[in-house]
Amino acid sequence: MKKMFCLVIALLLLTTAFLAAQEEKNAVKVEKGKKSEKPVLMSTTSHTVKIGGRMLKYTAKTEAIPLKDEAGKVLGNIFYIAYTKDGVTDLSKRPLLFSFNGGPGSSSVWMHMAFLGPRKVLYDDEGFALRPPYKLVDNEYSILDQADLVFIDPVATGFSRMETGQDPHKYHGVMEDIESVAEFIRIYVTRNLRWQSPKFIIGESYGTTRAAGLTGYLQSRLNMYINGTILVSTMTLGVRAGDDLSFMVILPHYTATAWYHKQLPDDLQQKDLREVLDEVEKFAMGEYTLALVKGNTISDEEKNQIAEKLARYTGLSQAYILGTNLRIDRSRFRKELLRHKNLTVGRLDSRYTGRDKDSAGERHEYDPAMAHWSGAFTGAVNHYFRDELKCKTDLPYNIFGDVRPWKGMREANVGEMLRQAMTQNEYLHVFILEGYYDGACDYFGAQYAFSHIDPSGVLKNRVRFGFYESGHMMYLRKADLMQAKQDLADFIQIALSAEVKRH
Repeated sequence: MKKMFCLVIALLLLTTAFLAAQEEKNAVKVEKGKKSEKPVLMSTTSHTVKIGGRMLKYTAKTEAIPLKDEAGKVLGNIFYIAYTKDGVTDLSKRPLLFSFNGGPGSSSVWMHMAFLGPRKVLYDDEGFALRPPYKLVDNEYSILDQADLVFIDPVATGFSRMETGQDPHKYHGVMEDIESVAEFIRIYVTRNLRWQSPKFIIGESYGTTRAAGLTGYLQSRLNMYINGTILVSTMTLGVRAGDDLSFMVILPHYTATAWYHKQLPDDLQQKDLREVLDEVEKFAMGEYTLALVKGNTISDEEKNQIAEKLARYTGLSQAYILGTNLRIDRSRFRKELLRHKNLTVGRLDSRYTGRDKDSAGERHEYDPAMAHWSGAFTGAVNHYFRDELKCKTDLPYNIFGDVRPWKGMREANVGEMLRQAMTQNEYLHVFILEGYYDGACDYFGAQYAFSHIDPSGVLKNRVRFGFYESGHMMYLRKADLMQAKQDLADFIQIALSAEVKRH
């Protein structure tokens, strides 16, 4: 009996040990499974590209840099793609350019894969999408021949993510975003021994808000002085024109759009676009502004005279303009201009046209410009990262990430941060690139903003503008890509060679 009892106990112990071993084995399998699901985001590959007729060898590197709290705990990570020219022995002579797009909530894909990087999505010469599946080609107009490039995907965009259990929106606010990107730049510059390199920042759309604030933050908080800040399709950077003046600054964009779609009177259609815009800008800053600020004290006679001129410059009917009280809403304009053709025009690039289900409405159903862009870039970038850059991950690359709610948009005055940085760093230059057909970040609004960021005019000799006959992403049009590349290369050289006049 005693032997039987001992045998049962032994069997129970063996069974328990076996089950425990199986449980541990399964636990290891689960843990291994978890590890295998983690993205392999670090890669280094070698490439060549012909730019300006010359072959250039370069290294592409992808990696996720962790963002940590004061105790060293990892809170999240920022993914980047860097391109560095091979064979550079003196990094102090090699400029470094940090690039990102906007949204807020957009990845860096647009300027990366269409403007600055060594590979780009193929569009036709006018900047319109080709038939899918979409192709990648070498970018012979890449700025890589002039500067090393680092494309940054802010948290929640691209492959950048917060750690599990952390607040996914911790960095989703004007200043929070600036601080996180500044920390990324500090770490990148330190790890890659680039403190002595000339540094440039380029942002597009909301990325111009980030770039302006970042320039000031890096200088005031990290003592990292920037040589040049480049703003592509800039926002107003905290300068608020007011309700009435917002109708004034958008008017030249309406004229450009109507000119492109041949909706202006014959005498204006026969002129060069720039000549027409010179005329309408003068009217906008003069008679039109005065009429707007008069409000309901304007006489009927003057109101009709202004409406007649607005009809001439916008392609809309005088009756329609009178119905708006001389204040033409942006969304309504996009619906109204080509209503007689049952077409709408794009917000980000008004050269594009769309067709709504309901042609009688007040707002368009979608932005035809974005419809031309999203599919092409999503397909191309997913192929590029995994096939050419060897980023092996099932993690989705977020072209647009979830960043709502976004904090502090109304309170931030990044234009003042940029002005202070320019005042304290006399070698800092600014370059603004604007498309005439951009209805989201209109070119005349950008000029108005910069004339008020620095009302004294003491900084205006260090601010340059470039204008292009396309829209928000002017670089999709081949002629504008070529010109923008040359303008950007010239700006870099000016910023690096300019001297300061001492008073």
